[in-house]
Amino acid sequence: MTQSAAWLWLVVAGLCDVAWAIAMKYAQGYTRPGWTLLSLLLLGIFVYLLGRTLDVLPVGTAYAVWTGIGAVGTVVMGVWLFGETLHPLRLAGVALVVAGIVALKWAPA
Repeated sequence: MTQSAAWLWLVVAGLCDVAWAIAMKYAQGYTRPGWTLLSLLLLGIFVYLLGRTLDVLPVGTAYAVWTGIGAVGTVVMGVWLFGETLHPLRLAGVALVVAGIVALKWAPA
């Protein structure tokens, strides 16, 4: 796998992480079978993709970027889908996470 492909799969893994978190919310404590199965499927996909990227990318960078995508994406989706508040302090936290992702992406391995 090339570096470019690894970064692409890492982003896809991060997006699957966001989708997993949303599916978990809709699963309502594993009481809704369809959402529960979807959440488990997404979990398997993002773990597989993250694992594949670790063949090429440094583990610390890949894991931090993956969790950052998941964290930022889940905050955005929480606001959009569930009406969660977006306080200025939360925005600052999201900005710090994004800055960290950018720094890790561009830092020498």
